[in-house]
Amino acid sequence: MEKIKELEIHLQELEEKLLRTEIRSSQIELKKLLADDFFEIGSSGRILYKGEEIGVEGIGEVKMTMSDFEIHPLSSDIILATYVICNEIKKEYTLRSSIWKRFNEGWKMVFHQGTKTNDQNVFK
Repeated sequence: MEKIKELEIHLQELEEKLLRTEIRSSQIELKKLLADDFFEIGSSGRILYKGEEIGVEGIGEVKMTMSDFEIHPLSSDIILATYVICNEIKKEYTLRSSIWKRFNEGWKMVFHQGTKTNDQNVFK
């Protein structure tokens, strides 16, 4: 159980990195966190791919806070993470899910989805 908690803390730290402007605006940092075949289904309903959608300036600036972070192991090397994001600028909540995979160089996100919600307490 202790190893799962340590992994949960580590993956939450990686997810939180993706909310920081200095990470989101750095191709080098994004490459460390996103797998080569990464894709996302955004809260807008658009499908975004790492190679096509992440421009020279990264994936943009946001002001978001995370809550209710949990992990759900799918295998020893693949983890589903779920949480709620509050977009402080838009005053919107989204349910988030990410799939993380362990590679030789560490954990990388392979999939992400955001779904808008009116209920920020959905996981409680």
